[in-house]
Amino acid sequence: MSSNTPEESFRDSIATIDKKGKRAFIYPKIPVGRFYNKRKLLSYALLAFLLSAPFIKINGNQFLLFNVLERKFNIFSFPFWPQDFHLVVISMIIGVVGLALFTVAFGRIFCGWFCPQTIFMEMVFRRIEFWIDGDRGAQMRLAKQSWDKEKIRKRVTKWIVFFIISFIIANVFLAYLIGSDEVLDFIKEGPKENTSTLIALLIFTGVFFFIYASFREQVCIIACPYGRMQGVLLDNKSINVAYDHVRGEAENGRAKFHKGEDRQALGVGDCIDCKICVNVCPTGIDIRNGTQLECINCTACIDECDTIMEKVGLPKGLIRYASEDEIVKKEKFQLTTRMKGYIAVLAILTGFFIGMLFLRNDVEATILHMPGQLFQHEGDTISNVYNYKIINKTEGDFNKVTFKLVNSKGEIKLVGKPFIAIPRQGFTQGTMFVKILEKDLNKEDIELQIEVYNNNRLIETAKTNFNGPRNFN
Repeated sequence: MSSNTPEESFRDSIATIDKKGKRAFIYPKIPVGRFYNKRKLLSYALLAFLLSAPFIKINGNQFLLFNVLERKFNIFSFPFWPQDFHLVVISMIIGVVGLALFTVAFGRIFCGWFCPQTIFMEMVFRRIEFWIDGDRGAQMRLAKQSWDKEKIRKRVTKWIVFFIISFIIANVFLAYLIGSDEVLDFIKEGPKENTSTLIALLIFTGVFFFIYASFREQVCIIACPYGRMQGVLLDNKSINVAYDHVRGEAENGRAKFHKGEDRQALGVGDCIDCKICVNVCPTGIDIRNGTQLECINCTACIDECDTIMEKVGLPKGLIRYASEDEIVKKEKFQLTTRMKGYIAVLAILTGFFIGMLFLRNDVEATILHMPGQLFQHEGDTISNVYNYKIINKTEGDFNKVTFKLVNSKGEIKLVGKPFIAIPRQGFTQGTMFVKILEKDLNKEDIELQIEVYNNNRLIETAKTNFNGPRNFN
């Protein structure tokens, strides 16, 4: 491909769909190289984190919990309740802005190095497939092979291993959703006592098995919106896994390598058209065509190209992390105005979020007038009825919760019980009466300040209004 006459027809199709519109499976070569070794180390660390995070507890709080059904979230052991939803929204906005900044600066590097889909696919399932089916050539031959004993044995073995791993992932995924304690209790009780949970687990297992056994890279190409978002965010200054077309094509394009030739004199580029970068790509693209939606920046092509360049005695880095401006104009990476804007927004949002996080109360009490109820005369006192709700976000049980009026003389009487008990990470609600002597009222509507105590320890203060007659004394 000459850089002066670019061919764009490759953008009309994708490698995973053939000309008849049917699925074309990708059989990538086993990657080898320095970047792949670094990815393995990072991936194993992230895998350990992903599999253990729901079982780690700090101060009794699960490290990561996303209980959508009960609207309870734990992010880095900080519990968030429905009343804290604004904090969850801010944290999500911070994540989106941070990802946008990362993409503007470094392209789709998140997909190749940090995305759970890529980590599980390339570092778990794909490596198991290499172990059972062999490298690229062996896999292609096995796919065309008739269903003899060897193929049945390999396919069944692989599917069983894939299913077991998918089942483990489904259990961990469930622990993120409902809590690790509940999942461990379900395991102890057995499947007979938790049929509905087992069905949910099998559904999740089926989804994961389908993704990693069949759908695979289609998640990145078709399902994931991030690949399309990068097209809006990238520019010529963004660093990507890029092919140096200036060096690779030169004046007369790429050409096969012949020992002892002077490629510079011939006017051909350093690309020897070995297509090893295409064969190793997990999404089947040709990186020499430029930045493409399907590229996940996994660096497999960099490793393989460097190996080939070393073998033929040419400089490494024909495919490398670089921006278009670096390749064409030899400009080094620098922060652009857009990047600085993202950094400023991210810093403001992060500071705002941290401030709100530390100002948040561990106990929330709400006391509101019972709808439709007016004040009542009880001899020389005026009585108002209220609904209360108290949320205990801590990991300790509240055994004896009581109320106390602060700025007014009067009496608080709970309906049905002398005090309240609230379990950890739980809440309670009920009804109570507030009675004040009519002679102590100086207007028809006064603000009450009510303190909430647990075992005589102040845990929260709430405010509400108290209504009285207009003709007060």
